[in-house]
Amino acid sequence: MKQRKTPERTCVACRTGTDKKALIRVVRAADGVIRVDPTGKQPGRGAYMCPKIECLTKAIKEKRFDRALRAKAPPTLAEELEMAIEQSGENLT
Repeated sequence: MKQRKTPERTCVACRTGTDKKALIRVVRAADGVIRVDPTGKQPGRGAYMCPKIECLTKAIKEKRFDRALRAKAPPTLAEELEMAIEQSGENLT
């Protein structure tokens, strides 16, 4: 039986390719709202980030989500991502 390949995605901050399930997905929905996607399955344009505080800092400082999602990220996105990092339990600082 053939093994399925696990999807890989790249972190917008550190540019490291990792298993999709290990990353946090941020999505821009059709209505233009940008939010964290805990399921990883919401429709819309997505961007991925490692569950690390330093990646969050770099992504926000250099406006990587604005570029990847082709829209201005709301100021509350950083807070949502901090909560998602804490919930992931992988805080690899």
